[in-house]
Amino acid sequence: MTEKIDKIKEDISYYLDHQKKVPEDWVEHNYPIDIAEALSDLKDSEINNFTQLLRTEDLADIFEESEEELQKNILKCKSSQEIIDIFSHMAADDITDILGLLKIQKRKELLRHMKQDEAIVLKNLLGYDKESAGGIMTTEYLVLNKNLTTAQALSKIKDIAPDTETIDTIFVSDNNKKLVGNVDLRDILSAPRETKLVEIMDDNIVKVTADVDQEIVAQKVSKYDLTVIPVINKKGILIGIITVDDIIDVIEAENTEDMFKMVGVHEEESVNSPLFKSVKRRLPWMFINLFTAFLATFTVSYFEDVITQVVALAAAMPLVAGMGGNSGNQTLSVVIRGIALGDIDFKENWKLVFKQGMIGVINGAATGFFTGIILYLMYGNYYLGIIIFLAMMLNLLVAGMFGFLIPLTLQSLGVDPALASAIFLTTVTDVFGFFAFLGLAKLFLIYLV
Repeated sequence: MTEKIDKIKEDISYYLDHQKKVPEDWVEHNYPIDIAEALSDLKDSEINNFTQLLRTEDLADIFEESEEELQKNILKCKSSQEIIDIFSHMAADDITDILGLLKIQKRKELLRHMKQDEAIVLKNLLGYDKESAGGIMTTEYLVLNKNLTTAQALSKIKDIAPDTETIDTIFVSDNNKKLVGNVDLRDILSAPRETKLVEIMDDNIVKVTADVDQEIVAQKVSKYDLTVIPVINKKGILIGIITVDDIIDVIEAENTEDMFKMVGVHEEESVNSPLFKSVKRRLPWMFINLFTAFLATFTVSYFEDVITQVVALAAAMPLVAGMGGNSGNQTLSVVIRGIALGDIDFKENWKLVFKQGMIGVINGAATGFFTGIILYLMYGNYYLGIIIFLAMMLNLLVAGMFGFLIPLTLQSLGVDPALASAIFLTTVTDVFGFFAFLGLAKLFLIYLV
């Protein structure tokens, strides 16, 4: 893939050096996303100059596949009319995403210069939360009356298809425009010409309303193996559709967001983020982490007299805390994933907390036994081995239970369960791990000195 991108960069340099219009077949030969990736490494002036050498429709294809940073760089080099020309080759939902990146004044200016019917559609889409079904849907779809014959339907499909996002699935409405079913294009093509759509449509439709969270939409698409899902209003009238390519983007965004939140990183963070903005976003969580680390420090300081008498404890105690943290994070990842898929609800699955605890006990016994043998061989004291064996079992028991309970507790409080769960879990496993290990060491002190 790197060779492909490098070749595209060479071609871009050639077109820039010779100020030569980019031929249509070159764009067709290369994927728009690869061209976008190559452009993202260029200077702003080079990006601007190269986009001037592209046909508007080719630029629109590349623009759709670009990262937000590149889209912003392209937009700031274009006049309002040039931007509108690019938009004319894009789907409404993609245009809405781009408009959301712009300042309100610029957004209003663009909408003011667009055709009235297009501007109304975009304003309606902009009115929805960007992470809701309404925010990611497109208004370019096929909906036909249930009383049409397949011959009539095919005639209409031929006229409307160029302006739609997908034609694999055709939605069917009644005389009041209410969504009543859908039918595959294949079924229309294979049915007799006089067959009405109502006779071959599937009336068991999976649908969502515009205010439903995009994560719920993704769950439905995954659960029912859909390629497209309709969005309806309160009256049951179809107002948009969400296609599987948008769902893939949602899943990627949600997974990235969850991964970042688990460690207290802002969802918009990237390696290219400005220095001080990154510091501002990360610092609050670092202070929270520092506070929780002090709790572990205070726990250790409480047993200072024990550690001074048995120096080997200082070398061994990080093992207990570290293994607890690893075990807890395993449970945490499984639980957060289960919550995201809608598979876990504490009221119905409360017994699972004991299962996770038992997993911790078994894993703690296995790793604790092995660690105990190593410590016995290192220090020649089998009581030290017994202590770490018991401490690991206890700490991994707690890690498993809290790895299950922390995200569910956050969810019940209306907080995203991925929100820095790992930081809270690490605090529990560190504090309890040190307390269990050093507390047991104090009980067995006479056998350790």
